[in-house]
Amino acid sequence: MNARGALGRYGEDLAARLLTEAGMAVVERNWRCRTGEIDIVATDGDALVVCEVKTRRSGSFEHPMQALTPVKADRLRRLAEIWLARHGGPPPGGVRIDLVGVVLPGRGAPVTEHVRGVA
Repeated sequence: MNARGALGRYGEDLAARLLTEAGMAVVERNWRCRTGEIDIVATDGDALVVCEVKTRRSGSFEHPMQALTPVKADRLRRLAEIWLARHGGPPPGGVRIDLVGVVLPGRGAPVTEHVRGVA
């Protein structure tokens, strides 16, 4: 695994822990199909959550929360539809797309931010 992959994996580990601590249950990580990848699939009560994780080092060009473009949001919606079709359809609580941004400062603890319902 290269340095970028390791950084992304570390951010996803932190995001999974954050979601779990918020009372969610992680169902799957790094689910892939021909259309792309979902970083984390989780449940929040009776809702399904498709979670995109963006990790950046402090001082990088853009904040991770700015990385969810309209094109990326559309792709996440398509990926959620494919995941649901392969896993029995939508749950009673519907589907939500969340974003977790992780910033790794030069010193100190990582800073995580979870935004619900971004797309």
